[in-house]
Amino acid sequence: LSDFFRKTYGRTGASNAKPFEGGRSWAGARPELRAIGYDAHGIAAHIGILRRFIKVGEVDLLVAELGLYGVRSDLEGLGISFSMQFVYPVLQQLGVPFAFGTVRHALRNHVERFCRGGLATILSGIPVRSTHPEVYPDLPPTRLEDVLVLVTPIGRS
Repeated sequence: LSDFFRKTYGRTGASNAKPFEGGRSWAGARPELRAIGYDAHGIAAHIGILRRFIKVGEVDLLVAELGLYGVRSDLEGLGISFSMQFVYPVLQQLGVPFAFGTVRHALRNHVERFCRGGLATILSGIPVRSTHPEVYPDLPPTRLEDVLVLVTPIGRS
């Protein structure tokens, strides 16, 4: 998995591949569940799922965070992102009202595919506060990011 992530995320910049050096297959928190697609050439796609509480306004809300999404470069554009519909029953079993994920604005065209048919909604203009996956003495422990938020209703509309 670490090799898959280094290759997949490294295309967007060497610093994006760095967390996966040394055999590590996660960037921040370790996923609770992973969906991994394979073909004759090895790992074809991956998504990680982790239940966590996020604060929405003043409310702590249990959600399934979707992350570590990647598709091998030779398979991009072939519709593999629609396989997300097969993860939906797993998300229902987790008992969460929503699943969410964040992506950079540059990936908007790519993630809009998830929104076809009402599977997810893209929200912009929502500041997201997140923690650094590692402790850096020269950086604050949290950062405020301007990202796109994808929200998928699971147990509630």
